[in-house]
Amino acid sequence: MRDLIRQLPASKIREVANAGIGREGVLAFWFGEGDEATPGFIRDAAVASLARGETFYAHNLGLPELREAVAGYVGRLHPPVTAGRIAITSSGVSALMVAMQALAGAGDEVAVVVPVWPNLTAQPAILGAEVRRVALRPQGGAWRLDLDELMDAVTARTRVLVVNAPNNPTGWTLTRDEQVAILAHCRRTGTWIVADEVYERLYFDADGGSAPSFLDVCEPEDRVVVAHSFSKSFLMTGWRLGWLVVPESLLEAVGKLIEFNTSCAPVFVQRAGLAALAGADGFVPGLVDHLRRCRDTLLPALQALPGVEVAVPRGGMYAFFRVAGQTDSLAYAKRLVTDHGLGLAPGAAFGAEAEGWLRWCFASSDPARLGQGVERLRSALRL
Repeated sequence: MRDLIRQLPASKIREVANAGIGREGVLAFWFGEGDEATPGFIRDAAVASLARGETFYAHNLGLPELREAVAGYVGRLHPPVTAGRIAITSSGVSALMVAMQALAGAGDEVAVVVPVWPNLTAQPAILGAEVRRVALRPQGGAWRLDLDELMDAVTARTRVLVVNAPNNPTGWTLTRDEQVAILAHCRRTGTWIVADEVYERLYFDADGGSAPSFLDVCEPEDRVVVAHSFSKSFLMTGWRLGWLVVPESLLEAVGKLIEFNTSCAPVFVQRAGLAALAGADGFVPGLVDHLRRCRDTLLPALQALPGVEVAVPRGGMYAFFRVAGQTDSLAYAKRLVTDHGLGLAPGAAFGAEAEGWLRWCFASSDPARLGQGVERLRSALRL
């Protein structure tokens, strides 16, 4: 085994979950998914596909009709894109890995805005790249990016800049002006931007729209790759279906890498994706409204607790908070599970920049569960 792989840290979120799974009555908010099943109209499309016997290989880049549908969906939210820029992948995480494989390798420098979902720093590290971390910081009740610090970190030596916005775990979201400035800087340095925008529809500052995207400001042949997933906006976490928007000049390489990674996404899963996109306008806005109610139920309750600092998320499905005096988030999260039946993700899972913080996924079908969770946290704070 390569030493680098041996040294990769195991998932701290999974470590907390393993401490709680099987315990009766635990309120689990640790994973990045809701507790509702995928909508029936999406599941029915997969069932119908299987009934037709669609169990064979597909094109590496995805079904032509799904690529066209993704292009149409993206074009309703952002400037038009062609299907010739779309690659269908077996999950959003596969999309991100394929993008990184296409752009970075051993000895390259990759800058990543952190704290962030750990896969985004692990992927370039697995490929032998040097990861440079650019930290968000909590200021005035929100997480913020120091643009000057980012510009200093991204130089002509930087092969790739990875940005996840809306951000997991903090809920931080780039502004349009920040995107314009970052893109202009990366054009000067020749740096590729890999934008993880899987939470773009789970955005609370727009009515039925989406968070600011690099697709709104870049040209088709800019060095910009945008990764997406069906997981969050369509409640399809277990289906493992995503897509990339890339410059046309990169598409052939992406197709090769999909072949060497997964060959293709399953046809019946792609049929489910087609149904999801066809029903997006009727389903997604309602999901976002529900998540906004969940956020607005949980955040004030957390803010009212003594010694709790909460950063208000503009997007995503997470409340990110810290408790005064708690500096070991993994140990504290384990105690919350074993002693109080409350399952949260430790901030340390997202990097040293998030140590002392906890992530609470508020995507709950029953907002009353959030209130029950707050009462368990209140009980823990009394001890």
